[in-house]
Amino acid sequence: MADDLFEGLPPPSASPLPSSEHQEQDEEPKRKPKFATFSSDSSSSSPAQAPQPVLKSALKQPKQPSEPNPVLKSVLKRPKQPSEPNPEATVPGKKLRFKTTTDASEQQVIEAMQKIASHIKNPTKFGKASKLAIQLIQAGSVKAETSDYFFSILEAAMTSSTSCTDPSIRADFHALFSAAQDASDCLNKKQKNQLTTWTVRAVVANDLLTDDSFLFSKTAGQLKEEISNLPVATEDDDREEAAALEDETKTADEDDQMKQDITSDVPDEENNEKESDPFGLDAFLTPSSMKKGDKTKGKKDVTTKVGKEEEETKRFLKSQREALVLCLEIAARRYKTPWCQTVIDILAKHAFDNIRRFTSKQRNAIEKLWASIREQHNRRKQGKTVTGKLDVNGFEWLQQKYANEKISIRHSIGGSGDRKTEMWLG
Repeated sequence: MADDLFEGLPPPSASPLPSSEHQEQDEEPKRKPKFATFSSDSSSSSPAQAPQPVLKSALKQPKQPSEPNPVLKSVLKRPKQPSEPNPEATVPGKKLRFKTTTDASEQQVIEAMQKIASHIKNPTKFGKASKLAIQLIQAGSVKAETSDYFFSILEAAMTSSTSCTDPSIRADFHALFSAAQDASDCLNKKQKNQLTTWTVRAVVANDLLTDDSFLFSKTAGQLKEEISNLPVATEDDDREEAAALEDETKTADEDDQMKQDITSDVPDEENNEKESDPFGLDAFLTPSSMKKGDKTKGKKDVTTKVGKEEEETKRFLKSQREALVLCLEIAARRYKTPWCQTVIDILAKHAFDNIRRFTSKQRNAIEKLWASIREQHNRRKQGKTVTGKLDVNGFEWLQQKYANEKISIRHSIGGSGDRKTEMWLG
C-alpha cells in the first residue's frame, strides 16, 4: 500500500513509558543549571544553538552573614544611682552657719554664748549675732545648764543703745525673741517673766508696724487680751511708781557714793564677826545649843522668800504695764494710715475702759492718747482728714481743680491762652 504511513520504519522495540515517566522527562529539560557548562568535546555542542546569557544575579556572591552591630558605650555605662538631694546646693546664695554639732561640749557652747553676748550689743553686728543665737536654739544647745548664758544674750540685746523698733534691726529682734519662745522651758520663773515682757516689746510692738492689715488686727486683739488680764492697780502701786520716779531723778554722784559706802562696810562686818567669837568657841558648841538660832534663821528665810516672790510679781506687773503702754503709743502713731484707723479706735477705747488697771502716770498717758484719737475720729465723721482738711477722693480733687477752667471752641482746657493741655487732651 503506497499510502501506508509506517512503511519502511522499524518495528517498535520497547513498550511506551508510563505517564509518570513522561512527566519526569518533560520536567528535566526545564531544570537547567544556573551556571553555563562548557564541554571540551566539540561534537557534543551543536553550532546551531548559542549559549544562553548568564544573568548578573546568578554571578553575585552569596551574602555573608553580617557582623553584629558594635555595642554603644552609652549602653555599657552603668545607670546613675539617684543621688540624695543636697539641701545646701538647692538654696541659692551664701548662708550664715554656726557649727553646733551634737558632739560639741558644754564648755564650747558656753564660750560661744559668751562671745555672742559680747557682740550683740553692737547695732552693726546685731544681725549676725542674732542669727547665731537662733541657730543655737534650733540645734538644741539651750539647756538647763546653759540657760543663764543664753539669758545673758537676750539681756544684752535689750540693753542695747538701739531701740528694738528701729527699722534697721527690728526684723532681727522679731526673729530672735520669736525663736526664744522655744527655749523658755529651760528658764526659771523670774527669767520667764522677763522674757514675756521683752516679747511684748520686741515682737508685738514690731507687729504693729506691719503693712499687713490682717496681722495688725490680730496684734491689736492680742493687746486687748493682755490689757484685760492685768490686775487692778492699787494705791501701793502708785506709791511705788512715785518712789521710782524720785529715784530716777537722783544724780550719778549719789550712786557712786553708795557704792563706796557698800565697799567700806564689808571689812567692818568681818571685824564684827571676829569680835563676836574672838576665841573660836562656837565650833565646840553642841547642836542643842544652836537649835534656837537655827529656828529663827529658818523663819527669816521663809519670810525673805515670800517677800522676794512678791517683789518679783510687782516688778513683772510694772514692766508689763510699761510695755503695753508703749504698744498703745506705737499704734496711735499709725492713725494716719486709713486702714488702721478703725482698729486703733477700738483698741484705744478698750484701753480707756480698762484704765483702772494701770498706775497713775500711765493713766494720764492713756487719757491723753484717747483724747487725741477721739478728736481725730470726730474729724473723720465730719469728712475731714487727720490734719483737719476735708477728705476728698481723686475725682473730687480734679473736679475742684478744673471747675473754674475755661474751655475753648476746640474743646481744649486753658482757653485763657496758656494752651498747656492741648497736646494730651487734643
